[in-house]
Amino acid sequence: MRDTQPDERSLRAELIRIGKLCYERHLLVALDGNLSVRLSDELVLCTKAGCHKGFLADDDLVVVDLDGKRVRGAGEATSEMAMHLACYRERADVAAVVHAHPPTCIAFTVAGVSMARCVLPEVVLTLGAVPTLEYDRTGTGALADRVGEAVRLHDAVMMDRHGAVCVGADLLDAFCKLETMEHMAKIMKAARDLGGIQDLPASESVALRSMGLQRYGGPPGAVAQAHDEGADLPESCLSCSGCGQPSAQGLGMPSGFSVARLSDTPVVVQSRRQLEREVREAIREVLG
Repeated sequence: MRDTQPDERSLRAELIRIGKLCYERHLLVALDGNLSVRLSDELVLCTKAGCHKGFLADDDLVVVDLDGKRVRGAGEATSEMAMHLACYRERADVAAVVHAHPPTCIAFTVAGVSMARCVLPEVVLTLGAVPTLEYDRTGTGALADRVGEAVRLHDAVMMDRHGAVCVGADLLDAFCKLETMEHMAKIMKAARDLGGIQDLPASESVALRSMGLQRYGGPPGAVAQAHDEGADLPESCLSCSGCGQPSAQGLGMPSGFSVARLSDTPVVVQSRRQLEREVREAIREVLG
């Protein structure tokens, strides 16, 4: 059991500090996002609705119970409080929740590109694979239920077109997971721009994740799978579709994508200058 009042003054100061960090690190803008932290087994401190996280003050915070009823503070709790409370109800080890709108991560969801891949060793160790939840309208019970179910096995999740939810042992822990997600997304986007993302080998992904769960912990449900074959990793990290790790012939197992390799012969790509030259020559021939 937690203490009834574990230094609320310091938790208020920390929540304000982390809110400003989220803004300064471009993880949210304007009135986006919301943060919360447990005060006790019965009470949660959270940001109120309609406040700028980069300019938080003490009167921007309210205290609610686990039913979402305001106990003290001016104004109403964030409209997405149900999502925070779902995380606390699902996992007694969660002491803080940070929801923000990291732009590169959201761009992946808008583009329909999954981030649930094993690419960076440090991320596999600490977060595993980051899933993207199906779209649900913001502020609804349906979205809260979906997030609550997801955090049973994940400390960090993406919501389609909406943003990220990260949980942690404290506010800094949750913030670090959020920052790591956006950093990973930027690297993955840069790799795609340079030619493609190459996943870690499946055996290495499993070894890293198993070690991470044993060394750093994680969701209790995921830790329980630390010694299982594949640990808690998704199928995308355990098999090659031919895109992340193509064979010498450029073929692989069906990926399920709308575009696939159709030939085992190299594809010749013309340069733009060469193509323009051939077009000009064709036009001259037509015009005589």
